[in-house]
Amino acid sequence: MPFDPDKLLAMAPIKTTATHAERDVILYALGLGVGSESAVSADTLAFTYEENLQVLPTMAAVLASPGFWARKPEYGIDWKRLLHGEQNLHFHKKLPVSGSMTSVQTIEDIFDKGAEKGAVVYTRREVYETESGDHLVTERRANFLRGDGGKGGRTDSAPALRPSPDRSCDIQITIPTREDQALLYRLSGDYNPLHIDPDFASNANFEKPILHGLCTFGIAGRALLSGLVDNETSRLEALGCRFSAPVYPGETLVTDIWECGGGAAAFQCRALERDVVVLSHGHAQYSARENAAHRE
Repeated sequence: MPFDPDKLLAMAPIKTTATHAERDVILYALGLGVGSESAVSADTLAFTYEENLQVLPTMAAVLASPGFWARKPEYGIDWKRLLHGEQNLHFHKKLPVSGSMTSVQTIEDIFDKGAEKGAVVYTRREVYETESGDHLVTERRANFLRGDGGKGGRTDSAPALRPSPDRSCDIQITIPTREDQALLYRLSGDYNPLHIDPDFASNANFEKPILHGLCTFGIAGRALLSGLVDNETSRLEALGCRFSAPVYPGETLVTDIWECGGGAAAFQCRALERDVVVLSHGHAQYSARENAAHRE
């Protein structure tokens, strides 16, 4: 099937049910580099030790995920030229360390940027606890389809994002990545060969395999948890950003955070060695400690 925006918008939602256990929660944390600096610190054990285990909130992006759905032929997407453009999570309830999750994903909008520039597809995914029906997370993504421009869709401007404040940041968190980071992170469910196969990466015009965007996003989430809410996961209410440049495994990620008042923050993430902003237009919302109990 050729790429047809009208058909994509009319397609039925993708419903996915999957279970996860403590082992998956720990593996996800290790994929984000938790423990690489200290294997026995309190912060490490909070996310890697089954005793009083917590779930890193950004794991919501992989829970009951439909996987690499754009690769299926019925969507007509040139999946080899797809890049993750934007990621947003809004948390309604604290994530459980184990259980069955159900998600429902719909294609919300498609913007055509022209034959030379590609198209942008926006999706929304709602995640629920299967047994109770409790609403856990709303996820929104934008995927940049570099090979599918000029084939229809809206031609007006896609939603604009707010830039970071024009002043020095209030908090700065530095987290290194490892050369094998993508090899470990992919075990949380993203098996796109772009992140492991040098030939595939070269054909996509990258000098070598790049780190998963959601891994970089999760590392920035770790920085926000540490810098804003003392790693109290129930206090993080939302976060989102744009993927502005690729990250190569082994680079050091620096997250700059601006406190904006009223439980709002802005952030960006830079690859230190190249001084390149890799996550831009970052925004987060968090609650005061006394309000966190309402979301448990």
